[in-house]
Amino acid sequence: MKKSDRVWGMIAAGMLLAGCVSTTTGPARPDSDEGDAAELNYQLGARYYRNGNFELARDRLLYSIELDPDRAIAHSTLALTYEQLGNSRLASESYEQAVKVSPRDFDVLNTYAVFLCRQGRFDEAEVHFNRAVSIPENDNAEITLTNAGVCMAQKPDLAKAEAFFRGALDRKSNYGEALLQMCLLKHSQGDDLIARAFLQRFLSSNPASASVLYLGVEIEEKLGDERARAEYADRIVREYPGSPEARRILGSGSS
Repeated sequence: MKKSDRVWGMIAAGMLLAGCVSTTTGPARPDSDEGDAAELNYQLGARYYRNGNFELARDRLLYSIELDPDRAIAHSTLALTYEQLGNSRLASESYEQAVKVSPRDFDVLNTYAVFLCRQGRFDEAEVHFNRAVSIPENDNAEITLTNAGVCMAQKPDLAKAEAFFRGALDRKSNYGEALLQMCLLKHSQGDDLIARAFLQRFLSSNPASASVLYLGVEIEEKLGDERARAEYADRIVREYPGSPEARRILGSGSS
């Protein structure tokens, strides 16, 4: 595998809300037995989804929607369920219905945009990410912006990806996922001095995994700083001795 493929694979793993399912009650529904039954079936469907029982989840969610066709979160969770069942057409229809009944639900818009990105429908995804970000009530817009950046990196449109990541950091300067994505982006472009700065910002406020520390090894190797490279390598071997990264370091005979 080429290094660039591995880097963008790491970036793709940053899709944060690809499976966003809530088992909490949404906005208040009209007080009726039918509304209560719709909520109960939604809750059961979401729980079945989380437990991997996708056929049962589908059946409960369909019944919830039959009782209350305007329950956007049920449509959105049904879409995720259809994805797991391998039916992209029905997933797309369910996402579209979720957006139709709740066009200002930023979670629904974000989740649909992530789906569109996975389908390679990048331009449509960008439209829905931007719609989600534009909603004033979206207090977690840094997540939406980071997802949009990951999507644009996969397109690939690296200039747009960077703009989205920087937008996320404008919203929340210590947001770890955006910092890490900027580090990966700059490293993939060979701009390792800036990649180092973003990695240091990430490590100052976020826990370090073995893969993140190994990214530090690679960056310092490119910059020719043997001392810093060795410090990252030593941390991996000490803190994550059973990791593939540790085995790679020990196998190379250097730390």
